[in-house]
Amino acid sequence: MKAVFLDADTLGNDVDLTPIETVAGGLVKHERTAPEQVLERIRGFDTVVVNKVVLNREHFEACPDLKTIAVVATGLNNIDQAAAKERGIRVMNVTNYGRSTVAQHTMALMLALATRLLDYDRDVRAGRWGQSSMFCLMDHPIMELEGRTLGIVGYGDLGQGVAERARAFGMKILLGARPGQERGEVDGYPRIPLDELLSQVDVLSLHCLLTDDTRNMIGARELKMMKRHALLINTSRGGLVDEQALADALRAGTIGGAGFDVLTQEPPRHGNPLLADDIPNLIVTPHSAWASREARQRIVEITARNLSSV
Repeated sequence: MKAVFLDADTLGNDVDLTPIETVAGGLVKHERTAPEQVLERIRGFDTVVVNKVVLNREHFEACPDLKTIAVVATGLNNIDQAAAKERGIRVMNVTNYGRSTVAQHTMALMLALATRLLDYDRDVRAGRWGQSSMFCLMDHPIMELEGRTLGIVGYGDLGQGVAERARAFGMKILLGARPGQERGEVDGYPRIPLDELLSQVDVLSLHCLLTDDTRNMIGARELKMMKRHALLINTSRGGLVDEQALADALRAGTIGGAGFDVLTQEPPRHGNPLLADDIPNLIVTPHSAWASREARQRIVEITARNLSSV
């Protein structure tokens, strides 16, 4: 096996790549690879390890030695899978590595929004607590999660992890049927159509992939169907939610708050509707929900196991 890693920096410099190096019999590593550098860097290799670098038909046609693409992530949208299949190139990804860290981040967003944690922190730093006429501040409404209903759309490994943790907080769980899914029951949780789910939940958490069916799955219409105090959490994929519609809904008080770890364009070099300064009770984190060292090391180990089967 002759392997090259095109964007090793995306896993951080604190992970041990030895498992992949051992299986591959060595590994040529590049910290980052610009689009115009891809072709020269993969030519002559039979195995390419990649996270976010785009690989397409042009690359495959120019590199007849290429046999395997190992994506050190779950999403495969940066790989032209149809073109790879035509040329007999095996594409493998990594699943079930981030259950603990993504679920933890999801709950952190949910708790911070429900308790108005950042708002109260800002108030204290601005001196408002010191100016209070009594012992505390109660300027922002706090929502107790126990007894509230959590709707989960996307009940795979990550959705299941969130359900486990939310249940420990005493929350009730409902599942939303993605487009094409039928109603039913999974693990004892009712799965109902999204239109029925939205009006019932106090928190909606998204854990599904971005596809043609799920793009802008939550738009202005869907936001209006939610409770005015409801929270929307997205630690899955940018593009599942119409970001402008969400910004407008938060300003208008149509829903109570939102926590996002993903945006439609990452990094948001040209701005984004959710990065405006005047949006209340919104937390945006930089696609970091997956990035604990433990999770990133599991990615390496799973990738090594995948490559050992080649």
